[in-house]
Amino acid sequence: MPIETVSQTTEVPPDEGRPRRGYFELFLISFLILFFELACIRWFGSTVIFLTFFTNIVLMACFLGVSLGCLAAGRRWSLINGFIPLTLVAVLAACGVLWGYQKFSQVMIDVGSQQSPQLIYFGTDARRKDPSRFVVPIEVLAGFFFVLIALVFVGLGQELGRRLSAVPNRVAAYTADILGSLTGIAAFGLMSYFWTPPLAWFAIALLLGLVFVSRRRWLNALLGLAVLGGIGLADWPRDIQGVETQVIWSPYYQVRYKPRYKSIDVNHLGHQGMLPVELAGPAYMLPHLLNRDAGGSPFQDVMIVGAGSGNDVAAALRQGAGHVDAVEIDPVINRLGRLHHPDRPYDDPRVAIHLDDGRSFVRQTEHQYDLISYAVVDSLALHSSYSSVRLESFLFTEQAFADVKARLKPRGVFAMYNFYRQGWVVGRLVRLAEKVFGSRPLVISLPYQNTIGPTNDQRDYITFLLVGNTESKVVDAIRHRFESDRFFWLCERPLLNESINGFGPVPPVVADAQGAGFKKIGPATVHLTGTERIPTDDWPFLYLRDPAIPTLNLRGIALLAILSLGLLLAFTPVRRMRPNGQMFFLGAGFMLLETKGVVHMALLFGATWMVNSLVFFSILTMILLSNLFVLAIRPRRLWPYFALLIAALAINILVPMGWFLSLSGVAKVIASCSLVYIPVFFAGVIFATSFRESRHPDVDFGSNIAGVVLGGLTENFSLMLGFDRLLLLAVAFYFLAAILGPRLSMTWSAGIE
Repeated sequence: MPIETVSQTTEVPPDEGRPRRGYFELFLISFLILFFELACIRWFGSTVIFLTFFTNIVLMACFLGVSLGCLAAGRRWSLINGFIPLTLVAVLAACGVLWGYQKFSQVMIDVGSQQSPQLIYFGTDARRKDPSRFVVPIEVLAGFFFVLIALVFVGLGQELGRRLSAVPNRVAAYTADILGSLTGIAAFGLMSYFWTPPLAWFAIALLLGLVFVSRRRWLNALLGLAVLGGIGLADWPRDIQGVETQVIWSPYYQVRYKPRYKSIDVNHLGHQGMLPVELAGPAYMLPHLLNRDAGGSPFQDVMIVGAGSGNDVAAALRQGAGHVDAVEIDPVINRLGRLHHPDRPYDDPRVAIHLDDGRSFVRQTEHQYDLISYAVVDSLALHSSYSSVRLESFLFTEQAFADVKARLKPRGVFAMYNFYRQGWVVGRLVRLAEKVFGSRPLVISLPYQNTIGPTNDQRDYITFLLVGNTESKVVDAIRHRFESDRFFWLCERPLLNESINGFGPVPPVVADAQGAGFKKIGPATVHLTGTERIPTDDWPFLYLRDPAIPTLNLRGIALLAILSLGLLLAFTPVRRMRPNGQMFFLGAGFMLLETKGVVHMALLFGATWMVNSLVFFSILTMILLSNLFVLAIRPRRLWPYFALLIAALAINILVPMGWFLSLSGVAKVIASCSLVYIPVFFAGVIFATSFRESRHPDVDFGSNIAGVVLGGLTENFSLMLGFDRLLLLAVAFYFLAAILGPRLSMTWSAGIE
């Protein structure tokens, strides 16, 4: 665990007679905590419907639970005996929520009023609010599982605190703890790489948990089997209607493939289906057909970002593309497309598959393209539990569009299309594209709309935006055809579109249409009122209507703050205490440092799970180095380190994240890692030195954990400030920690139970 999650207690005397066993047990419990924390973040986020959209909930619950356990390390009873029973309760509760939501269609989980939202969450609008539905606010589910998961981790935290106290050499103790945590991250990363299912994750965690259980191991073993049964139930290879499914856990989602329908669900939400493009899905061909019928030659070099299972790739090949770079972040979804798509597009030698983050690939490739498509990119998940950034967030920024423009041939075209849910999202994309490309994009809605206003409900409309590069005449030619012929007619049978020109005031007459209908298409006028703020790499929130914290988030902040305070008061071993302001604000500042580090590295190196894992691994390594520095040098004055920390944070604020994108190779790695990890080192030195001198470590540590929870909650301010200026809050927290040091702190009065 990071140093902020380690508590020292003097209630359990060190066991000097078995040092090797003590080191091993400390390593083992640290491994178990980190490994199981990652497993819970993945499984509960994917199983409890819509929980994966929200920042920090499972992470903070795990973190808080471990800390509460450390505070209780000196108590007589062993809380570890509740680890497996509480895990069973949490797993069964998650399965119950999932089953109930799927079984009872009249139940609706309300996620911030998605009919007219402040922040859009794709997938939450499958059930629309009406008086006949029983509505459950997402805050109720979030709060319930926050408490339940925190309780699961209390016993593990108590064992960690006891093992730390049992090792007399503090340098060795911290080293064993951090090495265990690093190994836990590496092990879980390895299991993610091989697409292992949650049954394997939880089996490992429960077996290790049994090592520490002190009573009724046989009963705990039976309960552990029941836990695995619940995990298996959530991955049952049939859906609620009895349809056969294939369940695979990618590094990002639980992926369900239904062979009967050739459809893919992720995290129990509908995501995409595989269609034979010559028979269905004519919309996938629309950019190609518009270009052809306006007099253009076929797009030869094509990049498709969000290639998924292959529909857009198949359409591009059908329309004569000479080469297609198919970019997809999820390896499981790509594999399903390669194996099961009826058109077998990924077997075509013209296609090159790139399993990468779309922004990262666009930046790194040196190829030039006639067409770059953002093909229905909506991830249905956050990039990590540390921030509000989604997997696709950095695709829709001013800098990302500039990257796309640089990869287009002079006459190239950029197309993006999706069910964008709200008219203001379409308007924001229009304004963004116009600023970067210098011309207003052509906007087409299917079904046809003449105008799109900010308040338009776009959930049932797929909207296409096409914009040309500097010398491109393609979009102008399409626009001109619309001006002269008014409409474009798209036949519901794609093969028929290949033999007709779709432009015309009335539908074309086709002899062998056999009753197939035509969809009317024409350019839409988009009103840009209220779309002045465009997304940037610092503020990458396309789906946030205004730069403000949504009401849903504010309610969540209040709820989690109250629940955290209640749990701290319930588990603290201190009868009377005054909080340690320094430790409180150190915890808050450090949480924001981690958030900035994760977001910064996602932008520079891609929002992939591998980058995420390496960032967490590197942060732990930096904490280890700062801890060893303190134990070797034993600094007595903290003000130089506070000064260095605040100076490093000031540089982070003043130097925008996008500046590093202009660097290349080794220079980018060295500069970005220095900017991110040097503040972590100084923060670690300050915490370790302060904690080393603590007279009441349990009380001080409890204050620090309350600060960590505060830092996690204040991450929501990134929605207002952006990520660079979010560090202003970290500077404020560390400044308060500096002035509330030992000389200025109030007198302590504590009694240990």
